[in-house]
Amino acid sequence: MNKKIIAVFSLFLAFTAVGQTKKITLDDGVLQQYRAFRPDQMLGFQWIPNSNKYIYFENLGQKLMSASSVDTKATELVTLSDLNKTLATSFRGFFGIEWKDANTFILSDGSKFYEYNVATKTGKQIAELPETSENQTFDSKKQNIAFTEKNNLFILKNNQKVAVTNETNEGIVSGQTYARSEFGIHNGIFWSPNANFLAFYQKDETEVADYPLLDINETPGKLVNIKYPMAGQKSEKPKVGIYNLATAKTVFITPKGSSEDYLTNLSWTPDEKFVLIAEVNRGQNNMSLHLYDANTGAFVRTLLNEKNPKWVEPEHPAFFPSNKSNNFVWFSEKDGFQNLYYYSIEGKLIKQLTNNKFVATGILGANPAGTEIYFSATGANPTNMLAYKVDLKGKQTLLTKDEGVHNFSVNTDGNWFFDEFSNHSTPSKSLLLDKNLKVTPLVESKNKYADYQMGTAEIKTIKAGDGTTDLYTRLIKPSNFDPSKKYPVMVYVYGGPHAQMITNSYLDGANLWMYWMAEQGYLVFTVDNRGSENRGLDFENVIHGKLGEHEIEDQMKGVEYLKSLPYVDGNRLAVHGWSYGGFMTTSLMLKKPDTFKVGVAGGPVTDWKYYEVMYGERYMDTPAENQKGYDEANTLNFVKNLKGKLLLIHGTSDDVVVMQQNFALVKKFIESEKQIDFFPYPMHKHNVGGKDRVHLMRKVLDYIIENNK
Repeated sequence: MNKKIIAVFSLFLAFTAVGQTKKITLDDGVLQQYRAFRPDQMLGFQWIPNSNKYIYFENLGQKLMSASSVDTKATELVTLSDLNKTLATSFRGFFGIEWKDANTFILSDGSKFYEYNVATKTGKQIAELPETSENQTFDSKKQNIAFTEKNNLFILKNNQKVAVTNETNEGIVSGQTYARSEFGIHNGIFWSPNANFLAFYQKDETEVADYPLLDINETPGKLVNIKYPMAGQKSEKPKVGIYNLATAKTVFITPKGSSEDYLTNLSWTPDEKFVLIAEVNRGQNNMSLHLYDANTGAFVRTLLNEKNPKWVEPEHPAFFPSNKSNNFVWFSEKDGFQNLYYYSIEGKLIKQLTNNKFVATGILGANPAGTEIYFSATGANPTNMLAYKVDLKGKQTLLTKDEGVHNFSVNTDGNWFFDEFSNHSTPSKSLLLDKNLKVTPLVESKNKYADYQMGTAEIKTIKAGDGTTDLYTRLIKPSNFDPSKKYPVMVYVYGGPHAQMITNSYLDGANLWMYWMAEQGYLVFTVDNRGSENRGLDFENVIHGKLGEHEIEDQMKGVEYLKSLPYVDGNRLAVHGWSYGGFMTTSLMLKKPDTFKVGVAGGPVTDWKYYEVMYGERYMDTPAENQKGYDEANTLNFVKNLKGKLLLIHGTSDDVVVMQQNFALVKKFIESEKQIDFFPYPMHKHNVGGKDRVHLMRKVLDYIIENNK
């Protein structure tokens, strides 16, 4: 062989070897999973209304690109620099675009709103709101903007500020989320379909207790009070207001039961004559879907009612497949899994559209005729998230043929679909599908970790504490894994409702820092115990009234599985979790004290009586109703059992799990003469974000490594 060729080949091998030995730093693991290591995707994908065209961003939002289902070769619509030049603005990306029509989009810098025409390359400022405005919401015609200032609601109508409410009592709050964003609530403003009415949530917090947070940025420090209703105490009292733009009058709807019942899942009928509101009693075991007259606020009829001795939790407003009919689709898990039911506006069940033994998770849209409904669901494998359609006769079709976690979008005429997904072995694929499900590939990402030392993840199932239920597990091993060695294990736990740690996505739902931890010579293990998301009602509600009991049973089954592996050092187990995972971590350290050598609990619930009404009472009832359950879940009652090393962490401005939780536990440890470690993150809320998150994870992982030897 030619010496030059040999030299070049040797150099190539050397570079290849170097390339494959890059190491992920902890900074990378915390900050870069969705930045430098983000898979190639069609970021910001949107269908342009009433067309087969679509847009997406390139260069991290610096270019707006467009293509169509007919011609998928993308062209540049406008660059960010050209947009800023035209509008005399300083936008940093095309994020938050709303389409006014097929040629015009609207975007905002917070208080100023602009429109830009992609055909004429012209634009202008169209509205300016007060800088203190929040919750800005356009009507469907993109003409009027509803917004809040402090506790009141306003409309910018013809560039004139109109007060919808004028409450001087700061305890009465309009147009914002309420019930602490439970029941699927994520906003408090609801325009009617033709923008003739504005419905809104109003909450009376006057009797809700204040909870003090300390602002240390002031000299001297200043107390900032928030309203925080703890379990069994006074709660918010809701109303729904309906403002008539023509008459400038508002009518109010109050709960038919107790004043502290929940009003949620608000929706408008397409003809604007009625609003539908789900009323849930404070005990959360009885839900009625009521119909109200939009002009008068008068109760018309109850459309349906659901009861369950544990809980009923509506999270999806009524969906109207056709804008020419008031027949609607309702989500219910009354048969054990979230399924779709088709009702008339009289409250008659026309058809149960789906009868799946798996969970439907959301409506994706409907075809223009309103005869086909698109929805997301897990399918038989609960770690997937797939897309389906069902017609009004109940014929169901799977639209996504690849297993994995899919983001699926339907264009206006229902003839084209965009599908972007990943799975265990696929970083990301972006696809275009026609109505016959013929696939046109758009983007396929390379593996951004290919040149790095990365371990592997195994996804398996084990049996739960009941001996029959399958639980999904994830075990991350280091890149140089040697089955003849003994490895320490870090168990990462969440364990609570509305969360699923293991998914059939790239990295299997894991955080990148877990792979960094594996490279330090660890195994990183997670099990989704009973009580977690996307497994059906019985799987989740087994925890009712006794939080921690079945979850600990299942976590210990995970430990049993780990100890059965010949390469696990059963004497060097650590556990870490945040929020509900913090509750699980402290519970495991105190109730199973011989299992874990070290634990790190972040933002933990330590005593459920200190947690909020909406979430806490759903799962535990009130302390007066379930004192035994509260006592058995209370970590303060088990502090004398501590044997391992325990680090407690909390953000000092946490308004979700308040500091009283952790302080109460620390106080109890002191009284019991037990040594533990405590670390606060000043001015951080429930999650420590930004660059400080690197500090947090270094604190957590160093503590485990140093104390689990």
